[in-house]
Amino acid sequence: MPERQRYRLRARSDREVIREVEPGAVYVDRDSGEEFEVVGKLLPLAPSPSNLPWSIENLRMCGCSLEQLVPKDLNDCPHCGRRLPAVER
Repeated sequence: MPERQRYRLRARSDREVIREVEPGAVYVDRDSGEEFEVVGKLLPLAPSPSNLPWSIENLRMCGCSLEQLVPKDLNDCPHCGRRLPAVER
């Protein structure tokens, strides 16, 4: 379970990276040499049982009466506690 929050970092040239950051640390793009700036927190917020960022490609419906979105890498629904069916490919 990821304990630390991940952030979206962006350089002036619009290159982006997603990673955990240390407070006060400066992150630099190794290709362009530009400094990255934190532009937002990545969902789900830490601590979370899922390691996937929330995007339409990584979510599925729980299937219970709550009809909540659940990350694909979880086996049990965090909302109702039920076992989720296998992910179809």
